[in-house]
Amino acid sequence: MTTVRAIVEEPPAQRRVPVLGPSMAMVEDVSAEVAAGWVSTEGFSREFQLVLPYRGYFLWEVGRDLVVGDANQALFVSGGEAFRMRQPVPGGYAELIVTPAEPILEELAAVPGRNLRLHPLFRRRSRRIEPGLQLARAGFLARAREGLEPLEADEQVMGLLRSALDGERPALLPGRRTQRLVERAKSYLASELGRSIRLIDVARAVGASPGYLTELFRALEGVPLHAYLTQLRLARALNELAHADDLTTLALELGFSSHSHFSARFRRAFGVSPSRFRQSCRRPLAMTA
Repeated sequence: MTTVRAIVEEPPAQRRVPVLGPSMAMVEDVSAEVAAGWVSTEGFSREFQLVLPYRGYFLWEVGRDLVVGDANQALFVSGGEAFRMRQPVPGGYAELIVTPAEPILEELAAVPGRNLRLHPLFRRRSRRIEPGLQLARAGFLARAREGLEPLEADEQVMGLLRSALDGERPALLPGRRTQRLVERAKSYLASELGRSIRLIDVARAVGASPGYLTELFRALEGVPLHAYLTQLRLARALNELAHADDLTTLALELGFSSHSHFSARFRRAFGVSPSRFRQSCRRPLAMTA
């Protein structure tokens, strides 16, 4: 990963748009366009939060932990912990931040004594999410911008929280050296999202042998490198489809070899075609009985 000079400042163009709340949960759509090398001033959240990045790549620094934020990850924020954000690659970021009422989060997390700090995901701080949660995240954002009935919005937010917390628990808590290597691999994938990538390119970028890198990445993330990259590309597609007029152009920009290749991967991951998902984002869905 290319070393860049750190630029310590607050995001010059941060947007923080309330999507829902406050009721059972406050939901905000947060984005910023920042330069590579940007490092935030220190901040913290008073509440426990679920963060679902959906565009870009950033690093979340909490104590001695450096956690990747990209569209394949859910981040679990413990209230009261100081943190910084870092932007190692250009392009900015966008994320959905859910701040539930603490009793609701304690109930959904089902931890002993309702102590959220004991939950394995809040201890690890992140986990890779499945395509179903990515689809739910994108659908919620698209329809919330058009206007959701309060009951429907509340139910969808509860679904996001439940899916994030009920997902497969991380079996392995990596050491910091291992974390850094995997973080560099993810950074490389994020920065080269639109071009054809070979394993040797990733291995050289992170300073590891191809064999060791593939074994380590799969052990920690549960999927091989190529599947992680495809999931990143499809997550970007979910974010872009509402505004895309030419699906072939979008497919090629995201690194797919053709429109048919893109459509097949999208349908396999999300159970719907790109054109059908785009249509659902452009008009209110019919109410079902």
